[in-house]
Amino acid sequence: MSSTSHNDPSLAILQQFFTTATQHASAAMCHWTRGRVSLTLDELTRVPLEDAMFQFEEAHDLVTMVVLGVDGSDGAQLILAFDDASGRRLAASLLHREPSNGPEWTELEKSAVMETGNILASAYLNELTRLANRKLVPTAPHFVQDYGMSVLEQALLMQAMSSDEVMVSRTRFEFDSEQVNWNLMFFPDETLRDSLQRAVVAAS
Repeated sequence: MSSTSHNDPSLAILQQFFTTATQHASAAMCHWTRGRVSLTLDELTRVPLEDAMFQFEEAHDLVTMVVLGVDGSDGAQLILAFDDASGRRLAASLLHREPSNGPEWTELEKSAVMETGNILASAYLNELTRLANRKLVPTAPHFVQDYGMSVLEQALLMQAMSSDEVMVSRTRFEFDSEQVNWNLMFFPDETLRDSLQRAVVAAS
């Protein structure tokens, strides 16, 4: 069930915005996977920067990720993360083959999950573009295999220069109607947070 932190009224309105963005991303994902995958907003929270690492349960695990930035932003990041088996299951479903069990991902597998990240990010940011009245376009996706904490540290580095807190949007995925260990996390930068906050004021 989705939640906000500390019953913050402005965060509650922002959650409505992010819920709508997530619904658009889910529709795109459903189309891309022929109805097999959907997602819902799990949590929108605002936390001190030093606590942001704890928002990702797999921070200390080796995970597979597709990392995208937001063109022209000061460190905004979207991260699609999954364990190796879940990621390969996704790639296999898109490539219409059995999941690979080789030690290395093939280029086709990497391409499939990177395109998934690009489709998700584009749909998500298109809706936030409308809400924030600011054009938001994802950068090219990067395929990363590393410990979750290492990637999060890099994602938050730019934000640490301008803010002592971070807003985190996390989603829950279902594959063939079963919850799977995937996460889409969005870390908006300070400028985008300000744009969204102005939208909150206008909607209040």
